[in-house]
Amino acid sequence: MNSANQVLLENIKTKTLNSGVMSSDFDLNLDGSDQVSQKLTPAAVLIAIKEIDESLHILLTKRSSNLKNHPSQISFPGGKRDTGDLSLEITALREANEEIGLSPELVTFIGSLPNHKTVTGFDVKPYLGFINSPFKARINKFEVEELFTVPLNHLLNLENFYIESRKWKNENRFYYTIPYGPYYIWGATARIIRSLAEIIAK
Repeated sequence: MNSANQVLLENIKTKTLNSGVMSSDFDLNLDGSDQVSQKLTPAAVLIAIKEIDESLHILLTKRSSNLKNHPSQISFPGGKRDTGDLSLEITALREANEEIGLSPELVTFIGSLPNHKTVTGFDVKPYLGFINSPFKARINKFEVEELFTVPLNHLLNLENFYIESRKWKNENRFYYTIPYGPYYIWGATARIIRSLAEIIAK
């Protein structure tokens, strides 16, 4: 790994230690404080960072259209905590292994972000991990339609974020988006990325 990438990873590790504030799907809506369910299911996602051609990229998935929650949306590997998971870190690693075949042994944790609460009833803990060895993806087609990567520098650039809106329960709801090529990254995933970008920009 080149020195610039090492510095960036160390910066992420340092700045994500106990920093940032909790986020939710309703952050951009003034009346959103009471809109997120109080009975939230614990969940975790893995923000997996990989070096490709001497630059750092983040792995993202396009979810299957058959899923109950967030079908066809762009997301990180992850899901709800199972009763057998000893921690949310284990949840993130287990889900990444199940969805894209990423072995836990290949991941070095480098930090975490504040929890994100979703309108669909999940309390999501995002973990950042560096993929320290080559791996061959094994996509679970039941859950994942596509696996792709986005340059980390693109996602850390606050100028690449936009605010859009759509009708939800007969009201306009606002949310972050961060377009990349043919991919429309929005909602919880974009908000979590926004949290990372804001922390690194400080």
